[in-house]
Amino acid sequence: MYTIGQVSEMFGLPISTLRYYDKEGLFPEIQRVSGIRKFSENEIEALRVIECLKKSGLEIKDIKQFMEWSKQGSQTFQIRKELFEKQKVVVEEEIAKLNRVLNMLQYKCWYYVEAIKADNEESVKAKVPEELPEQIKKYYEYSHS
Repeated sequence: MYTIGQVSEMFGLPISTLRYYDKEGLFPEIQRVSGIRKFSENEIEALRVIECLKKSGLEIKDIKQFMEWSKQGSQTFQIRKELFEKQKVVVEEEIAKLNRVLNMLQYKCWYYVEAIKADNEESVKAKVPEELPEQIKKYYEYSHS
């Protein structure tokens, strides 16, 4: 069993957030000893799922719905699976966007290293895109696609 402070530290979440989740019913079976919340492995796992869904873009009301479905047992397996599949697509799209950003940053870091060496940009611009080093060309092409 873990205290709210321990769980806060484990997940890097404010205690107020954990209290809010509890108030919203996201830990329906949490035990209290003398009014103090005690988090079991069940709540820890629930919190992992809550944080995953939250980071994937779901709002608390949608996470609450997921938790309700979870209480209903096997009859909601399909709809829960569909929720995770939908969020997986959302995250994959976000990763693709961030990979374009990362590629642009990698290209521009190289670009400015070369511009500093040459003390001008014209010689670097003249290489774009045909004369770029192979990996830099990949960064350039991916970030400009």
